[in-house]
Amino acid sequence: MNTLLRQHAEQQFAEELAALKKNETQKIPENWAMSPQSVVTYLMGGKLSDGFEVSPKYIGQRRLMEIAVATLVTDRALLLYGLPGTAKSWVSEHLAAAISGDSTMIVQGTAGTGEESIRYGWNYAKLLAEGPTEAAMVQTPVMRAMREGKIARVEELTRIGSDVQDTLITILSEKSMPIPELDTEVQAIRGFNVIATANNRDKGVNDLSSALKRRFNTVILPLPATIDEEIDIVRRRVESFEKVMELPAEKPALEEIRRIVTIFRELRAGVTEDGKTKLKTPSGTLSTAEAISVMNNGLALSGYFGDGRINASDLVSGIIGAVVKDPVQDKVVWNEYMETVLKTRDGWKDIYRAARDWGE
Repeated sequence: MNTLLRQHAEQQFAEELAALKKNETQKIPENWAMSPQSVVTYLMGGKLSDGFEVSPKYIGQRRLMEIAVATLVTDRALLLYGLPGTAKSWVSEHLAAAISGDSTMIVQGTAGTGEESIRYGWNYAKLLAEGPTEAAMVQTPVMRAMREGKIARVEELTRIGSDVQDTLITILSEKSMPIPELDTEVQAIRGFNVIATANNRDKGVNDLSSALKRRFNTVILPLPATIDEEIDIVRRRVESFEKVMELPAEKPALEEIRRIVTIFRELRAGVTEDGKTKLKTPSGTLSTAEAISVMNNGLALSGYFGDGRINASDLVSGIIGAVVKDPVQDKVVWNEYMETVLKTRDGWKDIYRAARDWGE
């Protein structure tokens, strides 16, 4: 049997979800798989009463996850908002997995997402043969979630056109979806709710109407507060990737992860870690997710085209690819950083030499 490239959260963490259900002592809302307290434990990690260890899925403020979970117990939908790479989709998936046991009821927002992706569509062969019937209708993930009392996910809500976004208003306020062609409606059962994500780099693209905003409780997911927090996130995700992909490479040293994270944080902030040198900032976001990608790419290079031990030359191509999005403006930013920071920093000469050689 072929191995899945990426399992859904409820598959990958099935053992943890089962352990949380087994140790459950709190009241469980209708159609939820576990209590709100257990959902937060699943997200933040912790030791259960029988000694079972639950791994953290979100590294950050516990209160943010408590607010998110508490919102989903009410009749308000949840909007996870923040910069690209702040784990919005990751949190959304794990919330749905823990609450509904199913994270797959998802609508991916794009400029081409139409009303039929959110409400319902039609099987046109059946529609022509039978006319509008229940059998000819194509259910969307949102409709299925309403009927089954589960969580529906809408990714990148602000990339969807404003007129299509507003089809959510009746669903979120009335908890029903009119189907005029059949002179009927779908009414949501308890347990149904919506988690949407949006990134603030898309602000102004398709801003939410005030009517739709009122239907959401917004939780802003920040960038990791400290360097150690960000290093921990990168380490966990890289180790998970390495395990799934079975790369023939050694686990990266924590110091290598620290160097990548330091570079990204300094360029993101426009100042070195010690606060002594001001820097130009690149056009990209240099998010935690991109740091994870750089490390994963370095592992692949070292495993298949090196000696299996990750080094500076394995990392530099990924670093430059993440920083230099604009070949003119960002190239200047990177060259300045390379000459004023990398060149003079103790123990970083290998990164500087690899970066210089790459540039040549």
